[in-house]
Amino acid sequence: MFTVIRIAMVAAAALIALPGTGYPEDVSPTPPPAAGSSGVSLVSPKYILRPGDVVQVKVYQEDDLASQSRVSREGNITMPLLGAVNVASNNLEQAAATIRDLLGKDYLVSPQVSLNVVEFAKRRFTVLGQVQKPGTYDMPAEDAVSLLQAIATAGGYTRIGNSRKVTVQRTVGTENKVFKLDADAMASKKTEKPFEILPDDVIVIGEKWI
Repeated sequence: MFTVIRIAMVAAAALIALPGTGYPEDVSPTPPPAAGSSGVSLVSPKYILRPGDVVQVKVYQEDDLASQSRVSREGNITMPLLGAVNVASNNLEQAAATIRDLLGKDYLVSPQVSLNVVEFAKRRFTVLGQVQKPGTYDMPAEDAVSLLQAIATAGGYTRIGNSRKVTVQRTVGTENKVFKLDADAMASKKTEKPFEILPDDVIVIGEKWI
């Protein structure tokens, strides 16, 4: 009787220990966590931070200095010890270096700082005037959008839409700028470089004279 029990125990142990033999239904292994399951978006170190982005900051072996905050309109994030730190228009590498230098100046010896984006700011542009679907549209997180792509996103021109009479209204700092553009020439490759649409741009398509 004891021999039978011993043989059964050895067989069960071998089944669990040997690779490739599978697992009993009630002894299935715990799967590894999926990549990115922490909710943190892994982006290029060259990604340019902008107001509205939510940034996670970690300092190696300094858990008390970990923080997560949204970039303010002024371009700042808030960190323990440091308070407001300006990061807007810096890429992730540059922002990490700024924080590292500030911590190293008064608080830590050779701190190791990492930054990542938890949530991207909403980037949108608006298309008005003679297009099929006027409205406001979201931009991809990192990809650029050209003027022609923006017009296509809005469904293209109406019957009286004038591709040679396009304006883009843009706020630069405290200044409002208006660009008068010829989308027909761009479509015909008469211009060397596409006109890039920036967040919050307002595109207006004019009318043809009938």
